[in-house]
Amino acid sequence: MKKIHILCALAVMMTVSGCDFLRMLAGRPTSEEIEERRLEILRAEEAELQARLDSLRNVEIKMHMDSLNALDSIRQLGGSILNPARLGGLFATKLEARYYIILGSFRTRSNAEALFNVAKEAGYKPALINFGKGGLIAVGVSPVNKLPDALDALSKVRNEKFCPQDVWILVNE
Repeated sequence: MKKIHILCALAVMMTVSGCDFLRMLAGRPTSEEIEERRLEILRAEEAELQARLDSLRNVEIKMHMDSLNALDSIRQLGGSILNPARLGGLFATKLEARYYIILGSFRTRSNAEALFNVAKEAGYKPALINFGKGGLIAVGVSPVNKLPDALDALSKVRNEKFCPQDVWILVNE
């Protein structure tokens, strides 16, 4: 009879105390400890994600600051930046980069090709760019995708003998 009482008492204890009691007896973590560890892992992952987001935000801010500094430098150099839409849009020209240094624009193709050849002989990779209205053909060099790089290219091209005074930067949007 005592054995039945002991077994009943154990059965009641197991139902009342649940798995945590047995885990504790076995030296295993309880559900509360497991939940606490899960929350620690989630907090660590969240902190890591926030650090990555902060890093990306800092890079984005730096890129914007570099672009603003480049714009200020271009203004100080007396240069200008134009969008093709202000010139009547591009016509039948697919440009590979966002920024081009425009050496000149011409109504006659032979004049554009002459400057094209001079730039090519000087070691540049020139492009002929057709504008819609007015049928202008521009000669662009130094294709880049970042404004600070365009500023560096503008400074370099301005030092060339063939570079005219009114050189400008085309923004291909």
